[in-house]
Amino acid sequence: MADSKPLRTLDGDPVAVEALLRDVFGIVVDEAIRKGTNASEKVCEWKEPEELKQLLDLELQSQGESRERILERCRAVIHYSVKTGHPRFFNQLFSGLDPHALAGRIITESLNTSQYTYEIAPVFVLMEEEVLKKLRALVGWNTGDGVFCPGGSISNMYAINLARFQRYPDCKQRGLRALPPLALFTSKECHYSITKGAAFLGLGTDSVRVVKADERGKMIPEDLERQISLAEAEGSVPFLVSATSGTTVLGAFDPLDAIADVCQRHGLWLHVDAAWGGSVLLSRTHRHLLDGIQRADSVAWNPHKLLAAGLQCSALLLRDTSNLLKRCHGSQASYLFQQDKFYNVALDTGDKVVQCGRRVDCLKLWLMWKAQGGQGLEWRIDQAFALTRYLVEEIKKREGFELVMEVGLLAPLNASPTAHLALYVKPHKGPGAKTGKQPLPSPTYASLIPPLSPSSSTCASGLCLPACGGRRRAQITARGCLR
Repeated sequence: MADSKPLRTLDGDPVAVEALLRDVFGIVVDEAIRKGTNASEKVCEWKEPEELKQLLDLELQSQGESRERILERCRAVIHYSVKTGHPRFFNQLFSGLDPHALAGRIITESLNTSQYTYEIAPVFVLMEEEVLKKLRALVGWNTGDGVFCPGGSISNMYAINLARFQRYPDCKQRGLRALPPLALFTSKECHYSITKGAAFLGLGTDSVRVVKADERGKMIPEDLERQISLAEAEGSVPFLVSATSGTTVLGAFDPLDAIADVCQRHGLWLHVDAAWGGSVLLSRTHRHLLDGIQRADSVAWNPHKLLAAGLQCSALLLRDTSNLLKRCHGSQASYLFQQDKFYNVALDTGDKVVQCGRRVDCLKLWLMWKAQGGQGLEWRIDQAFALTRYLVEEIKKREGFELVMEVGLLAPLNASPTAHLALYVKPHKGPGAKTGKQPLPSPTYASLIPPLSPSSSTCASGLCLPACGGRRRAQITARGCLR
């Protein structure tokens, strides 16, 4: 750089601070938003790790750098990153760019507060309460509790911990010594966080009993009954069933009513991992896929997935009204949760969680909901299903692709539903093609969304398969995800 003058601290110089941030925001709008949602631009300027390290000059030095160099670095970070709002990004369950949600994220980061007490986050404590109330109402609960968590995996782990505490409250003080051998149940299509949660909470992965799923990926209630009886016969104490609404690979929705019947007979906590599929509750047309969810004790729901609220936005919802969250996780730290404050200390929600500092995750969803309204969000969900139907019919016409199974959401309401489209890319037969059977790579996931336009806050998504090169047989699972 010709200009190597180091950038000194900007403390006490509001003009310089504003100038820097305006320039940075300009780069963000240009690189991450304008180019990052433009189908004619690349999803990512891919580089191998060693080359990327050199290009980014990642090593931290003792001397600061010039303002111009810092701006160049901001541009480079975006340039070499994956643009998850791009019309051709099709990898994870989160994607897309909602401008109102992004505005909420910018405000959240700018205010840089923590969600633990009303005195430090008055707006967001009240806002979180209202957003959680709305989500609970969609589940079918008039009362209850909840909290925003750092991801659906943590929401699932909280549910396991709460179920254990409710059954054996002494374990909070006495730990595993207060517990008999416990057993929890989930289907083989569950999210891996259930097994991780069992390990993290000291239950051990052997405590997770895997229930069979049918050919469409749904838990089989009859096998759940069998697994419960088997666990009891082996001396374990069943305490929780984790059902899934929208499994990761096939998008299956477990039969919640039938599973709830089993839980009711055995006195078990029913948790529903609806991290992906929970947003279907917004659709009057498709919410039947989650019939019975109101009978659950807890629900995990990630609006940053199907609704594209932006990472992260993960809610844990509880039917409980006994302050179970606080009783399970609270430690009554007197320096933070004083009981003689000048407002209702019930608004200090920080003792409900295992964290101390907790980021604000409600504003992005609240602002997006204010802008779109419930009707606008419902349209997004319905449009996602419509696009999946469209893609199914197009795939059937397209040579070189093969459906793994018929998409259940296209069937009558009494059929086995899924909301994913699974297909194979048939091996390329042209020059250079390999012969013989090839092992299947890991599934690639695709989200279906409508095109970005000046009148729409949603954007399209596609899939690039450079690794396949037409020579590998790849399974692609296309989710009806709308952002």
